[in-house]
Amino acid sequence: MELFGTSGIRGPVQSEVTPSLAVRLGRAAAEDGTEFVVGRDGRETASALAAALAAGLQSGGADVSRLGRLTTPALAYASRGRRGVMVTASHNPPADNGLKFFVDGTEYDRTAEHQIESRIETGLSPTGWDRWGTETRSDVIERYRTAVVEYVRDELGGCNGVHVAVDCGNGTSSLVTPQVLRELGANVTTLNASIDGHFPGRGSKPTAETLGDLRGFVAEGAFDLGIGHDGDGDRIVVTDTDGDVVHEDTVLAIIARHYTETSDASDPVVVTTPNASGRIDEHVEAVGGRTERVRLGGLHEGIAAIEREHDSAIVFAAEPWKHLHPQFGHWIDATVSAGIVAALLADRGLAELRSPIRERPYRKDSVSCPDELKSQVMSALETRLPEAFPHADLETEHGVRLTRADGSWTLVRPSGTEPYIRIYAESEAVDEMIDRVIDVVEESIDDAA
Repeated sequence: MELFGTSGIRGPVQSEVTPSLAVRLGRAAAEDGTEFVVGRDGRETASALAAALAAGLQSGGADVSRLGRLTTPALAYASRGRRGVMVTASHNPPADNGLKFFVDGTEYDRTAEHQIESRIETGLSPTGWDRWGTETRSDVIERYRTAVVEYVRDELGGCNGVHVAVDCGNGTSSLVTPQVLRELGANVTTLNASIDGHFPGRGSKPTAETLGDLRGFVAEGAFDLGIGHDGDGDRIVVTDTDGDVVHEDTVLAIIARHYTETSDASDPVVVTTPNASGRIDEHVEAVGGRTERVRLGGLHEGIAAIEREHDSAIVFAAEPWKHLHPQFGHWIDATVSAGIVAALLADRGLAELRSPIRERPYRKDSVSCPDELKSQVMSALETRLPEAFPHADLETEHGVRLTRADGSWTLVRPSGTEPYIRIYAESEAVDEMIDRVIDVVEESIDDAA
């Protein structure tokens, strides 16, 4: 039984993520601990699923604290010293929902997720009626906001005078990011700041296309910065004063450089994923740090493995649009990122922050591939792609990644959630590179079929 994807459980509520599944997941998760916090985003189905989940947890003997609507980072914050479950489908369409599990502020790893799946598959004995757990209700939002403000102030001192437009996307970030930025001294204007599970303002996933209103608003106004979030507040997209989206890897590089150059560690490490740009490595190495790459969706597991194997300090970890700030907490947190970016901009300005970064053209694409053919196709690509790019170095730990001496690279990996082969490339001749890769991938799929 496979219920968990690369980021918890997600799917349509009418056929997959149903209340009955939530009860079973809660009952299975109750075997892990006796105290849980449960939160939810603003989706129409979130309240019922949270209630079903809580029922399952309580029937397994766990005490549950219901936190109501909040962001996923705030739920993770509340799960410190205990366990937590967030009812959210993140940036998925309104008809979807999902669940994400935490322990002591960290997402469940694959081993813990597989244990829940195994318990559901094999079944669990009923808990005695006199050993069911209790339910209470509490609010963590104010404590979380205060903690973020204090952290950013300690790091950078605030963002006095910065004019920011924040598009909350009708999600729960409207409860935290605007308030945090104002407390830090920014002048904040919000868009789509009413929580609505239909996402009437724009699609929940923040992209250059869905953030059209924000981009136009920033370009026409006197703003230094635009910020867009997804439905549960763990993703961040940044625009410049002209309303142009700043590439996600440039944002990552800017934050990574700050943490690296201010660290007193002898071996500061930034953890990122195989699809991330070489500009991050260059920017981090320039101030005495280094990068390590882990599988997409595996930041937490990768951090734990690196900390076990090396005497290194992990100062920052991120995959595109999703940032983890280890000194604050071991969860992905877009509100902290918003505060850090705004404070850095207040100190140095976005143009100065971007100027040392070499921004080569970057492109992503996908090729349809049936799930049952993915393994065979990827095996073939380990030979065929090096033949197509004979002067590139080959890595196969996280897909097939080829890196040339000039810093250009391409990565090919199977999607963990959809019937696609994902392709990424960064090069001065990026279209030529990625088109050649697509040809090789399509040939391999045809042969496998």
